[in-house]
This record gives sequence, C-alpha cells and structure tokens, in this order.
Amino acid sequence: MADLNVELYGELVGTLDGGGAFHADPAAIARHGLGSTILSRAIPLGVSRSNSRSIARNFFAELLPEGDLRNELAALAGLSPDDLIGMLRVYGRDVAGAVQIWDPTLPGEPKTPAIEPVDELEIERMLAEVSTAPLGNVPRRGKSSLAGVQNKIVLVRTQDGWARALDGYPSTHIIKPIVPRRPTVIFDEEYGARFARRMGLADFETSLATFGDTAALIIERYDRDGSAPTGRIHQEDFNQILGKSGREKYEKYRGAPLRSVARDLNRRDRVRLMRMVVLSVALGNLDMHLKNISLVHDPDGTSRLAPMYDVVPQAFHLDLDGEMALAVGGEFSHRLLTTRHLETEFAQWGIRAPMKTITGALEEILFIASAERPSPGAQSGLQHLVMGYTANLLEGRAVGDAGDGEFDPATTGSVGVGGWRWDNPQHEKS
Repeated sequence: MADLNVELYGELVGTLDGGGAFHADPAAIARHGLGSTILSRAIPLGVSRSNSRSIARNFFAELLPEGDLRNELAALAGLSPDDLIGMLRVYGRDVAGAVQIWDPTLPGEPKTPAIEPVDELEIERMLAEVSTAPLGNVPRRGKSSLAGVQNKIVLVRTQDGWARALDGYPSTHIIKPIVPRRPTVIFDEEYGARFARRMGLADFETSLATFGDTAALIIERYDRDGSAPTGRIHQEDFNQILGKSGREKYEKYRGAPLRSVARDLNRRDRVRLMRMVVLSVALGNLDMHLKNISLVHDPDGTSRLAPMYDVVPQAFHLDLDGEMALAVGGEFSHRLLTTRHLETEFAQWGIRAPMKTITGALEEILFIASAERPSPGAQSGLQHLVMGYTANLLEGRAVGDAGDGEFDPATTGSVGVGGWRWDNPQHEKS
C-alpha cells in the first residue's frame, strides 16, 4: 500500500508510511520553516527525535474514535480497529482540525467533496441507527472520523437546511442523540455549554432540537469556518500534543497532569484554563480530560487555547466514580475539592495570587446558575446542585459538604446557600 498524503489547509505537509511514521514534505519545510509546529506541537516539521515514530503514530491515531464507535467504523470498512493506516485511508478526509489524509493511489483520488441534502425524517433515521452507522457515514462516500466514545453523527448546515458530508466535505455540526443508559446527558451538556458561553470560554452554539420524535443535541463545530482555507480551522488536543494515546487522556492511566497543559500556554490562556477548571469543579464536570482540552493553530503559525467543549455536569451520576479526569491540587475526588485545592493547583502553574480569579469565576458561575434553568430533560435538581456546589466553594467548604456529610440539592432554596445571594449582579453576601 502507498503512503498516505497528509494535507493541511489543502496543501501537502508530508506523508504517513505503513508503520505510522510521518515524513515532512521538503516544500512544506521550506514554506513554514524547519521545526515549524503548524501541524502539531508534537511533530515539528523535519525534526527527528528518538520517539518521533511513536509520537506521530499517537497523533494520527487520536484522530479516530474510541471503543464501540471505532469498532463499528472498522466493521463498516471491513478493517481491524487496530489498522491505523487502513482506517485513516478510509476515514481521514474529514477529521478534527484542518488535516486531511488520503491515499493518492486509490481510484477516484483526489476526491471531489460534495453534500447530500437530508430531511428531518432522514436525520431521525440516522440517529436511530447511529450505533451501527457511526457519524452518519454512508458506504463508499462517507469519509468522516471524530474522536470520542459517545455515539453521534456529523452533518453540514447549509442555507437550505441539513446535508450529509460526502468525500471529505467539511462537516459543520455534531448531533448527539439521547444515551439510553444516561438519558439526561445531552440535556445536561446543553446546560453546561451555557455557562461556558456566558463566561466567554466558548463562542460556538449548542442547542437542543427534535428530529421527528427524536430529541438531540446540536453542537456547532468550532474547527469549521466557511471563510477559512478548505472550510477548516486546525486544532489538536492535549493527548496529541503530549504524545499520549487512548486512556492516557486520564491522569490515573499514565496521563499528564493539568500543569503539563498549562506550561504549554501563554499567560492569557493560562487564565482561561484556570476559569475552565473552576467551572468544571463548580459544575461537577468530571470528564475534563486531555482530549477535552485543545489548541487552535492559526494559518500564520500562532496557536491559542481552543474554546471549552464537552462541558457536562456528571458528578450526580451514581454509576460514576466521582473522580476528576485530571487531579486538581493533587485531589481526584470531586466532592472533596475546595478553593484551597484550586489555589494549590494554579500556584503550580506559576500563577501568583490566584484567589482573585478563582473567587471572581465562582461568583460569576453562581450568578449564571441563578438565571439559567436547565431543560426539562436534564437531571432533576441540576440548577440547585450547581448553586450548592458553587456556594460551598465560596464559603471555603468542600464541594460536596452539606454540613451533615451529604449534599441534598432539594435543600437549597432560591434565595441563597451559605449566606450567598445570586439574585443580584454584585453577588453580595446577605
């Protein structure tokens, strides 16, 4: 089999051989400079290191989904889930960021991307069949891949409605159906996304919709822009940046700590990441792992922290272990976290006097929680749960502390918790 072409913004930057090694194109090195990180912080163009092959393989493998979603994509293509090159040959045309991967020796290459309009009933069917037809791919012409474990489809929103992405056309939206085992999750995620937007940590739209009789969550892709080259914005997650793979996105499975993420950021982005961590603790967003934190790479070679995504209050799910994906101040247990843990964590990043930022973010979260009511499909008591978590932190208590060893969201009233009021924008203590 031939090496795969790796394109960025429609320009060849290198090839991927059968062993997963990346070879930078000499013209790309001349154009962007030796050691350029325009493709990845982990794979500087033209720079060879002792572990370059394994890091490059991890980078490209992380463009594929995990678990059952990957198994189903592999089955559709008649491949083994472990066949990295084979999977990218089939599904590498529409992945996260501005990368496109394809085999120049295959008949019909290079492809001509296209869209196929779909109506509401067809989308409902796609959602119903998502477990056996992941991402909405169709035989032969479905070329989309997206990391993660949750079932989803990807579509293109046009002026005339929705369309399926074919032959590498850039999908613009992710649509998630209800998860039978946790039926509130998509509604909880929509609620969490509101906080991220109102705090200026995300700028893409997230909304609930119904296709036929099927409820779904619609998420605008932040790595897509019709005015950008090829309609894509390049990005990579911190599993890729740090050379990790699979379950290493979790710190307890040989993953990297939050400080390893922070040291790759400038001062402005470190403060943004601080606010993301504070929000995750206040919401009970346990799944803020290395694949849920990313960098955006702009065409000029600069990079910045990506918008916050997959913000899902989860701490109330009894079938979960109640642990944060990445420890905060050395503590994994969400219910035990305090502002002291946050302060300790941020001090490790080199942030001086972080309490002002911590307190400001918590007061902002408490005020937003007072104004934002979850969808009826969300976990019962979610709004009061978030208010209780946040008020506990503001009072210097552990997140899950109710004074009697348990936290009951039904006990939090609409006026205040622990003396904190959220019915005025100054967040004054009553």
